[in-house]
Amino acid sequence: MESVKLKDILNVKTGKHDANHAVDKGTYHFFTCAIEPLRSNTFSFDDEVIILPGNGANVGEVLYHKGKLEAYQRTYILHEIKADVKYLFYYLKKYWIRQISRKQVGSATNYIKLDDILSFEIPLPDLATQQKIAAVLDKADELRQYNKQLIEKYDALTQSLFLDMFGDPVRNEKGFPKTTVRNLCEEVKYGTSAKSDGSGKWPYLRMNNITYSGYMDFSDVKSINVSEKDFVKYSVKKGDVLFNRTNSKELVGKTGIITNDDTYIIAGYLIRVRVNQVLANPYFLWAHLNSKWAKLTLSNMCKNIVGMANINAQELQDILILQPPVTLQNQFAERVQLIEQQKELAQQTLQKSEELFNSLLQKAFKGELVAEYEL
Repeated sequence: MESVKLKDILNVKTGKHDANHAVDKGTYHFFTCAIEPLRSNTFSFDDEVIILPGNGANVGEVLYHKGKLEAYQRTYILHEIKADVKYLFYYLKKYWIRQISRKQVGSATNYIKLDDILSFEIPLPDLATQQKIAAVLDKADELRQYNKQLIEKYDALTQSLFLDMFGDPVRNEKGFPKTTVRNLCEEVKYGTSAKSDGSGKWPYLRMNNITYSGYMDFSDVKSINVSEKDFVKYSVKKGDVLFNRTNSKELVGKTGIITNDDTYIIAGYLIRVRVNQVLANPYFLWAHLNSKWAKLTLSNMCKNIVGMANINAQELQDILILQPPVTLQNQFAERVQLIEQQKELAQQTLQKSEELFNSLLQKAFKGELVAEYEL
């Protein structure tokens, strides 16, 4: 099979705008180095393209877009592609991050060079085979995207339930009394500053184990050893609320809740909030801190410390929140747990669809997919 360098089948440009070019509810997608695009009222490209973040944490990611778009000045746009664009997209999804991880430049911020892209080689079968491979992978991707969207709907349902039962925390239409996080807690503790050596006894939770939407992600959990004394200080148990105190401004305040019976140790960037369950239900506090109001409040509270945004434990405890009757909070928690049960089933289905997609992706560029599907 013929191999070609990307410079022989496409053109590459970067955008011309900085992040301030974004506008709320703009007409067109505005791709920066983040995964989710912003919006813009201008466009510089109108094509079927592949987008490669040029610097930062998302170097190695690969995005696809068809139609008008705007681009950030450190985002690479692969356009005028003389091959099936989806075939190239899936090949890059599989191999680009491997290639670029060997070539990344920089310490604090990773970035890529134009030549990294232009010199990248891909196998290029005839166009009909490219299209058939892309079609099979598209079908598998549609299935996993459907399952992802179903999980997102369950997440949205929890926030919708919160608003239905307690109202908007700003307007407080239902007239609940207000209190501070401090008044509802038994204790608030920072995690350990010790580092994981990868061979410890206890699972070790870090900031990346809490998603932006407030759910725990255990797909990448390291391990750590701690003394008996430190175990008491830094362990978390079912019902504990975990607050991410430092990161970029939009990620400070990520708040998760431990819903299983496993024991974990938490890193120093996390704050453990243990609720007094006579006064409040931890599910209520968790949902309150993940509400749109709280996200905005936390963003406005952030202070920059050595280039990182931060909210300390005292500031967290000073946050004003609603205090509805505990019986109502408990009803909310019961309904959330029912939603979580359905979500768990959807996550199992998602895992299977992810495994199918990754298996097909593995076969696609080894010639096995062609034979299996008689393409």
